[in-house]
Amino acid sequence: MAHKEHNMIVGDLLELDDLHIEVAWASPHLLDREVTGVTSTDLQDPARYLQRGELVLSGLVWWRPDGGQAAMRFANSLRTAEVAALLAGEGTHGTVPPELVEACRRHGVPLLSVPAGTSFRSVTDRVYLRLWGDLQAHAEGQAALPAAVRRTLTQLLRAQASLDDLLERAVADLGLPECSLTTGSGRVLASSESAPASGSGSAPVPAPASAPAPFPARTAAPAFPVGPPGDSPFDGWLLRPHGQPGPTATAMLHGLAELLTPLATRDRATATAQRQTGTRLVELLDSGADAEAEAERALALSGLPPQRQLTAVAARIDGVPATWTAAALAEALHDLPTSHQEAPVPFVAAPDGHGGAAALSPAPEDLVAQTLQRALPRLEAGLPGGRRLRVGIGCTVEPAADALRAALVRARFAIDVEPPGAVGRCSRITTLATLLRGVPAEITTEFRRRVLAPLIEHDRANTVSLLDTLDAFLRHSASWSRTAEALHLHVNTVHYRIKRIEELTGRSLLKLEDRLDLWAALRCAPA
Repeated sequence: MAHKEHNMIVGDLLELDDLHIEVAWASPHLLDREVTGVTSTDLQDPARYLQRGELVLSGLVWWRPDGGQAAMRFANSLRTAEVAALLAGEGTHGTVPPELVEACRRHGVPLLSVPAGTSFRSVTDRVYLRLWGDLQAHAEGQAALPAAVRRTLTQLLRAQASLDDLLERAVADLGLPECSLTTGSGRVLASSESAPASGSGSAPVPAPASAPAPFPARTAAPAFPVGPPGDSPFDGWLLRPHGQPGPTATAMLHGLAELLTPLATRDRATATAQRQTGTRLVELLDSGADAEAEAERALALSGLPPQRQLTAVAARIDGVPATWTAAALAEALHDLPTSHQEAPVPFVAAPDGHGGAAALSPAPEDLVAQTLQRALPRLEAGLPGGRRLRVGIGCTVEPAADALRAALVRARFAIDVEPPGAVGRCSRITTLATLLRGVPAEITTEFRRRVLAPLIEHDRANTVSLLDTLDAFLRHSASWSRTAEALHLHVNTVHYRIKRIEELTGRSLLKLEDRLDLWAALRCAPA
């Protein structure tokens, strides 16, 4: 087929015979709408996530047989965002629902059907390859890359060569310093160095600008943005030379960054789609038994491997949008180690509706904990104002909605079990002290005050501390003699003080239940 001399339009999708995309509803002039990108969503009202001119891929997980009004709201959301068209997957319901066809007709949104045998990833790849070709045609003769090198790199891109191979070829052909492609927080996506010095499989990369330098360094090499900036410090791609480039190399690095922009844009669209799918899954899991069937269906469509146990993770960063926390959690889970022969470990990470984020991964708990612990310093270095990333792990459970719901609750509780800088694990909550650390401070402070208030007031007015006496008595298993020895007191003095404690609190230290209440109150740190 001859190359068209126009930007990509909706109708071009119908010429991709191997994708088998068909028109469910559209007028001829709507098929001429220009396409600027593609994103996937299964949210019922995705307008805030969409850009003008985008193609919207949806598996229609949100639709139900009685969902006529839902279809209208969805189509209205697309019209408000001025998207180019809706591509509806037939895998969930077997066909495009008539209610959705009517809703798109009324709102003037072109509707195309994607058969069950066509993956959304293949549609996304083809669209961005075409958009990349359009950008390339417009940039011919304008960008800093020599035409011959640009053509070579173009061929590698079209052949879906690895980013490592692409960078290695660009460095060799252009005479550039060794380079790495990283995310905004410094995770290495690719490196031109075939034999990196570090043992991680990637070349060493300069730390993000916000990270503390380990030693007085020379002037830091610049980083070249690839594609649009991210919404958080963890999003976006950067092209980082490993040395200071000269003026000519700087110009060519800008050209190389421009060449890679469609790949960065596609990666961002994929990440956004995965995050939105995860948001829906977490919402359904949190909804309880009433949404269990829907949650099981969303889990099947999440991209997580079927029939595999999953580890639940929760995270929180105070004072920032939940999407930042979800992006940070995704960055950490991208670091899950794999061999060169294996595909990356899949995961779902999304805002959780509780002001934080949640994730599910098929990796075992110990491996997830180790990976998160290693990633924390790098991710926190990119946070403003000294904010901390708090992380908790629930446990590894069977992939059933009720088990996953419970695991997420445990993960959120475990966030506060360890101090900042350490990963909390529900499996490590094996003592009363660790259990109490996960209880909100507003609860523990009030419990301590109510149980120990008479003793606190006594100690404020007296030099003798009944709180210290009580603590020593309970620590020594209610032994009068050992308590007296620890406090350097006569046994009779200990007897007197314990009697006074019982009078003030109204509790008997002969009763196990009262002892436990007082012990727990002492373990609750004051505000």
